Amino acid sequence: MRFINELFDGEMVSAVYLCKNKIVGKTKAGKTYYSLLLADASGSIDGKIWELSNAIGHFEAMNYVKVDGQVTVFNNSLQLNIKKIRVAEENEYDVNDYMPTTKKDIEAMYKELKSIIKSLGKPYYVELLESILVNDEKLAKEFKNHSAAKSIHHGYVGGLLEHTLAVTKMCEYYCSFYPVLNRDLLLSAAMLHDIGKIYELSNFPENDYTDSGQLLGHIVMGCMMIRDRINMIEGFPAKEANELEHCILAHHGELEFGSPKKPALIEALALSFADNTDAKLQTFMEALNEKDDASWLGYNKMLESNIRKTTK
Repeated sequence: MRFINELFDGEMVSAVYLCKNKIVGKTKAGKTYYSLLLADASGSIDGKIWELSNAIGHFEAMNYVKVDGQVTVFNNSLQLNIKKIRVAEENEYDVNDYMPTTKKDIEAMYKELKSIIKSLGKPYYVELLESILVNDEKLAKEFKNHSAAKSIHHGYVGGLLEHTLAVTKMCEYYCSFYPVLNRDLLLSAAMLHDIGKIYELSNFPENDYTDSGQLLGHIVMGCMMIRDRINMIEGFPAKEANELEHCILAHHGELEFGSPKKPALIEALALSFADNTDAKLQTFMEALNEKDDASWLGYNKMLESNIRKTTK
């Protein structure tokens, strides 16, 4: 298996990749070409088919394809110019080579999260969290293995759990430093803030927005899910239910970032800071991992800056 993150400029490649996207375009001269997004567990690369010859077999998006071509550089990024392509035979690839996965231990992270649930003081918060993240085995399995994003940060198997635990532990620190924070509320919100992503994003290898994800988004779907579970818990205080839902609705911090509400509670503000911190630091780390040297990596849209590694 020749992984995408190992490719270099000028290399001739003959390998199987997952075709995540296929766009049919026209050159200025009116000639048809294909623009592809090829992926494996290590990352993705743009693919171009400029000559539609007999060597170009029929294939569609989400097919595993055997490609032959040459790696080139375009706009400071690697690109694969494809000369031959066909749908791969089942014995030519292992699906596990196309599933990017967290480098951390999923079960160890899940165990740590469950211990934090047990540490909460109010039993109705514990019951709510366990009903979603523990006792519902199908939902818990989805949560442990889901990604947190399509491409920006934590876009891999186990990414949602990894991001959720990081945000929760950051909020735990906030609580120790700022006693004004309601620990039960903030940690509960932290553990549930992205639960809607289970339905917003499809499973790997597709890992793309679902129809409901496009129409509603994970914030709204997560809030709906939480409300449904709260309604099944006898004695869950209505005011505290509203506060928890507000934290979920406001966790992106700003209306222009997709939050239906801006933070009106200090816990909602703290959650938005923790979520933003982990998302941006992870985005930076993933960008740094693309190169081994300390050269400039170019402009990063999410970070709104040209970035590079720190000198050792």
